[in-house]
Amino acid sequence: MLRCLALLTGLLLSTLAHADDVPVAVAANFAAPMQKIAAQFEKESGHKLVISTGASGKFYAQIRNGAPFEVFLSADDETPAKLEQEGYGQTGTRFTYAIGRLVLWSAKPDMVDARGEVLARGDFTHLAIANPRVAPYGRAAMETLKNQNLAERLTPKLVQAESIAQAHQFVGSGNAQLGFVAMSQVFEDGRLKSGSAWVVPAQLHQPIRQDAVLLKKGEGKPAADALLRFLKSEPARRIIRQYGYEN
Repeated sequence: MLRCLALLTGLLLSTLAHADDVPVAVAANFAAPMQKIAAQFEKESGHKLVISTGASGKFYAQIRNGAPFEVFLSADDETPAKLEQEGYGQTGTRFTYAIGRLVLWSAKPDMVDARGEVLARGDFTHLAIANPRVAPYGRAAMETLKNQNLAERLTPKLVQAESIAQAHQFVGSGNAQLGFVAMSQVFEDGRLKSGSAWVVPAQLHQPIRQDAVLLKKGEGKPAADALLRFLKSEPARRIIRQYGYEN
């Protein structure tokens, strides 16, 4: 009995000794599912994720300027590819962890119709979008407006947010009557959590392929490698699908 107890204690101490913190940069649209993934990953691995969320373009600049992130979960596939090409990402580690969906959303239950025709009617004061220069969902929003021949007409009504998270805040607070957000921010388990929404048809914008990459600062770090493996596992993929992403 004492021998078994000593063995179990030794195994526990060994696990704790190898547990590590993983600084992770996560695109703002993926904040909610990442929290659930983190809880499951930490429970199974013993490692701890130190999560920062924000616009992918801003993370790109921070990583190039020496930010201590070991793993990057972007809102697009271009930014991780650039980091890999420029030597800030580990070659061969990049993969698509999710394909995002764009949604036109209002906190008001009857504001947005099922076809998004509220955009053409224009009976609103402000339309929030994430900055298309740094946020992939902002670029997708502008593509959607252009493909509907509404970009020029609605430009005076646009309220530009720093990230998709801030765009969601603008709409949620009522500072904008409606806005383009990520499906993961307003849907869970296939259901709209509040307000009214139009899920933008995928053909109205380029696919929002969201790639993850191991950064140079995560090279040789078992915990960072373990996180990337976990993102490909069925438990993680199940959580990702619950928030409306494809994977």
